[in-house]
Amino acid sequence: MQGIKKAGYDIATPIQEAAIPAALRGRDIIGTAQTGTGKTAAFVLPILNKLLEGPRNVTRVLIVTPTRELAEQIHDVVKALSAGTRLRSATIYGGVGPAPQVRALRDGAEILIVCPGRFLDLYNQGHARLGKIEILVLDEADRMFDMGFLPDVKRIIKALPTQRQTMLFSATFPSEVEFLASSTLKNPQKIAMGISRPAHTVTHALYPVPPHLKSQLLLALLKKTDTNSVLIFARTKYRAQKVAQQIERAGHQVTSLHGDRSQGQRTSALKGFKDGRHQIMVATDIAARGLDVESISHVINYDMPDTADAYIHRIGRTGRAQRTGDAFTLVTPEDNDMIRILERIMGSPLKRETLEGFDYTAAAPPRTAGDNRGRGAPREDSRRPPRPAPTPKSYGRNRLAPRKSR
Repeated sequence: MQGIKKAGYDIATPIQEAAIPAALRGRDIIGTAQTGTGKTAAFVLPILNKLLEGPRNVTRVLIVTPTRELAEQIHDVVKALSAGTRLRSATIYGGVGPAPQVRALRDGAEILIVCPGRFLDLYNQGHARLGKIEILVLDEADRMFDMGFLPDVKRIIKALPTQRQTMLFSATFPSEVEFLASSTLKNPQKIAMGISRPAHTVTHALYPVPPHLKSQLLLALLKKTDTNSVLIFARTKYRAQKVAQQIERAGHQVTSLHGDRSQGQRTSALKGFKDGRHQIMVATDIAARGLDVESISHVINYDMPDTADAYIHRIGRTGRAQRTGDAFTLVTPEDNDMIRILERIMGSPLKRETLEGFDYTAAAPPRTAGDNRGRGAPREDSRRPPRPAPTPKSYGRNRLAPRKSR
């Protein structure tokens, strides 16, 4: 309770109201909730409550998550809510040296927050002891499937005690994730907050533009936009880096987040964006989920994402905690099919906008070698082809209740 008060929590969000009592009773849980609804605290608080009793200096909880950024974010929540309890947590992921992670495993941190690849490597080397695990959390299971981690996750689960509590959270449920849930959880309680539509606090606008004028329109938009905290999404890491360079040349404070950056660079980029040192961040979908910066005022899709689900998660970075936000998407004729899907999901046409004073008729520059680089490339964080765009039928009809202020 001291941690809750210190973190500024006041009223439980709907996912917290539904999940915390079930988790406290030891129930297995399948949770579906839109990003930004307080899901992390919904499983962290019951975990901390249980760990107050029982042995210390042994690993009792394993939280598996798809990305380093999300692992660190969960770690931050654990540290904030466990203040004063002397419970310890540690993160395990690739891209950094393993020595501190091996020490954390040997010291017996009570909570491990891990990405599957590096953790499985250290387990296979004999550094991790899993015989005392009491609680397993699989966070963003569909994302782990997208990134090709499901085989590693299954190997990890096989190494755990069968008598345990398991909580699985996933925004969508492709067949592979459904099979994982059915084979891993025992009589789970299902908690669904609905992700049928983006948060109602976000205003959407489409900006139709010829493909060769996308960058010019983006820069023109930024000139007329409050750029204190803008998140821009590009489809590939090459394009993200190129767009960030164009924005920097235009005089903005900008950083980027994508798979070609080292872990140190990614950590620095996130910190600089959160602190306001960088007004703009250009990212690939590696940042679409789990990026918790409540003050983001605008999300701009430089490229339309591959799926409606990805669109919902991208624009979920703004309009958080009852704040309002704007989502701009630069669209070309090839995006028409996805636009129709989004409009059916949201039940109304998306507003088309034109920027006053912008020359939409400017001719394309002469093509040069390398112009196609980054176009049509696979998403950097996928080990398999992207899933086809979902049909509206795969989404529920219940609109997500607004998040209550903390």
